[in-house]
Amino acid sequence: QVQLEESGGGLVQTGGSLRLSCAASGRTFSNYAMGWFRQPPGKERKFVAAIGWSGYSTAYARSVKGRFTISRDNAKNTVYLLMNSLKPEDTDVYYCAATPDRGEIKEQYEYDYWGQGTRVTVSS
Repeated sequence: QVQLEESGGGLVQTGGSLRLSCAASGRTFSNYAMGWFRQPPGKERKFVAAIGWSGYSTAYARSVKGRFTISRDNAKNTVYLLMNSLKPEDTDVYYCAATPDRGEIKEQYEYDYWGQGTRVTVSS
């Protein structure tokens, strides 16, 4: 089992920045690729960003590429999502997830473990 806990969400103005963190516990963190997803109310989760187990490979949704950066610190068992140039349409609950696959995984069904989510609200 892998337990995940997100933090860092909050209210920010358009153009501002937030850094989300996801702390993992349980199994060996470096054995898992990690991802960030977002979920609009009443809709399915959507892919935001993913990072391979080593941290060298990443993938992003088109809507966030160039604005968001995913990274990981295997020594701290933590994955981050730096969100710059935030827009009102970025408002959602953001979830981190873990998969035993090695590469950057975009499909949510590939992920075995999920956090509880952290809310991001961008005001116009």
